[in-house]
Formats: sequence, C-alpha cells, structure tokens
Amino acid sequence: MLFDLDGTLIDRQAAFSDAVTAMCRAHAFDAPIEQWLLAALVDRANLSDFARLRIDFELTVPAEQLWQEYVHLIAEAVTCRPEVLEGLRQLRAAEWTIGVVTNGGGDIQRAKLVAAGMTDLVDGVAASGDLEIRKPARELFELAASRCGRRLTDGGWMIGDNPTGDIGGGHHAGLCTIWIRGRPWPDGLPPADHTVDDATDAIAILLNESSE
Repeated sequence: MLFDLDGTLIDRQAAFSDAVTAMCRAHAFDAPIEQWLLAALVDRANLSDFARLRIDFELTVPAEQLWQEYVHLIAEAVTCRPEVLEGLRQLRAAEWTIGVVTNGGGDIQRAKLVAAGMTDLVDGVAASGDLEIRKPARELFELAASRCGRRLTDGGWMIGDNPTGDIGGGHHAGLCTIWIRGRPWPDGLPPADHTVDDATDAIAILLNESSE
C-alpha cells in the first residue's frame, strides 16, 4: 500500500504554521515577510521559495541557510498521532508492504518521516523532488513501488487526501484507492473505492482486507 504524507499521515498545516512563526521570530522578520511565507509555502516549499523571498525583501541571509532552517523547524514541529503509528505497526504485522509517495523535496519529506517516528514502519519513499515530477504522474507511483521492492502490476492501494494527486493518480497507476475526505472533489473524477474521515479508518479497511 502507498500512503500520501502531508494531510494523510501527518498534519502538515499545523507544523508549517509553527515553523514559519519560529523562523520569523529567530530572524526578527516583520509581519509582511511572515505573511509572504504563509502564502507562498501553504501547499509546499522548496529552496527556490527562499531564493525568491531573499530577493523580494532584499535579505542578507543566504537562501540555502533559510531553507535548511525551515526544514529543521518543520521536522521538529511535525508529529504522527500515536493511533496512526500503531495502525502502521499492525499493517506491518499483517505483512503489508508500506510505501510513502509524496509531493515535495526529498530532504524535507524524509526529515518529516524521521521526526514523526515512521522510518522503521515504511519500506520505501518516493518524493516528487527525487524525479522532479509530481503526483498524479504515474512515474512517481512506479518509483515508490520499486523502492518497496514491488511493481505496480502487483496491485495494491493508494491512500491520500488529494482527489487529483492521490486518488486520480492512484487510479491511473492501477491501484485501488481510499480518499480521506476534506478537499472539494473535482467534477468528472471517478470516485475512490472507499471514502473515510481519517487515516486510521483507511488502515482499518486494509487490516480487514488482510484478515479475509
């Protein structure tokens, strides 16, 4: 099975807000810079965002330094709920292969996995920064399966909160899908195989699959 990371296994939004606030305090950045960061990084962040920030506000701090600080701060702030971690342990005990397929830079996404205590529970990770492609591209799902020692043709599941990236991409990759509702569902997109409110609900469905 493949899981999305942000908004599925972890709460990125809370960690993101905390990281931006901490960075602005550390550098004594004023409100316009904080507002710029909150708007620019709301969906994802990478080094180029901090290069733009440095130019727009004529900052002297190197963009690379700001990026590394942000990676550290968001990883420090991110958490995975105990019940989700326990669900992943149960899936591994039931002999499921678990992968993460996520949009974002490889360094920041892997830092989140380490900080959230998930590295020992995941067999493989594919981040969009690894190939400079993003979900719903099939190639990213193929990379995730390969890093788990599997192939998409083996079948499997994709679990995520993004209708187009996770569910549409999962369908295109030939996987069954579980959507964690929250975002608006686009017109014309085929429905997921299951719709749930939380990652723990998705894990319960898969544990039931393995017991049948």
